[in-house]
Amino acid sequence: MPKKTIREVIHDTVRDEMRRDPNVILMGEDVAGGAGCSGEDDAFGGAFGFYKGLVGEFGRGRVIDTPISEAAYIGAAAGAAMTGLRPIADLQFFDFLGVCFDQIYNQMAKFRYMFGGKSDTPLVILSLVGAGLRCGAQHSQSLHPQVTAVPGLKVVMPENAYDTKGLLLTAIRDDDPVIFLLHKLQFENACEVPDEEYLIPFGEASFPREGTDVTVVAFSAMVQKAVAVADRLREEGISVEVIDPRTTSPLDEEAILESVEMTGRVVIVDEAWERCSVAADIASIVARKAFAALQAPIMTVTAPHTPAPFSPVLEDLYIPSEDDIERAVREVVAYRR
Repeated sequence: MPKKTIREVIHDTVRDEMRRDPNVILMGEDVAGGAGCSGEDDAFGGAFGFYKGLVGEFGRGRVIDTPISEAAYIGAAAGAAMTGLRPIADLQFFDFLGVCFDQIYNQMAKFRYMFGGKSDTPLVILSLVGAGLRCGAQHSQSLHPQVTAVPGLKVVMPENAYDTKGLLLTAIRDDDPVIFLLHKLQFENACEVPDEEYLIPFGEASFPREGTDVTVVAFSAMVQKAVAVADRLREEGISVEVIDPRTTSPLDEEAILESVEMTGRVVIVDEAWERCSVAADIASIVARKAFAALQAPIMTVTAPHTPAPFSPVLEDLYIPSEDDIERAVREVVAYRR
């Protein structure tokens, strides 16, 4: 079975779906490159090179360079989806959510509801979250809680290349809007990815590690760190179960609650700020629905409530680390009433 990076999986999956379905289109800033100027066509393939070569195969009618106006092209994508196309809209950084949020939360998320279930909006917004790329405070945020809170949106956060392919296929074929979020530091992460088609259902968690002493729920780039901690602590006899929900909406509450009822302890790891976050949401769910099973306080490991620093030293301290996760796990394991 071949190994592929997340970058390669994004390219190949978008290409294969555009070959399969002529209604799938790609739009975004620099996805074709060179439009409207004397520069080279296909110069970039998007800001991070996901789509290199696609304009040559599918043409500018289906690989559409847009103006630097997220409000305009995200709105256009919503309209295109309502009229029968299946747009993939590349939003370079999810930090730009603010300039197109009305089109997302007040339009596409509500079309099916407002039109009595008669309107499909098959649209994928593919974007990037997270710190660590030295991009500064305005390009390093994890804003997935903002869209997770909106009814009518599905929010996907894959951790590895295998999940990225299966979840992206599901997203493109879904008849409702999907926010598909990748972490900026994971593009070159590689694993075995089958060539054949497979779909991963939304709302179905994976278990990168199974354990009996403590449950760790982690998202996106935090999953790899949680797994490293679990492997390290296993050598000391501490058995850590790592859950990757893979989607924040829908959320696999059942998997989380069943694990917590077995272990009696939970640590939730998310790079977003803790206030009004997915970590806080899961803590609330566990407190309400599995309180009797808890043997220790619920712990969260998140970024501090401050903008992401530009200084590399400070940014590394800002991002939740393996040491932060290990410290929280040890604390809940050692807790005695």
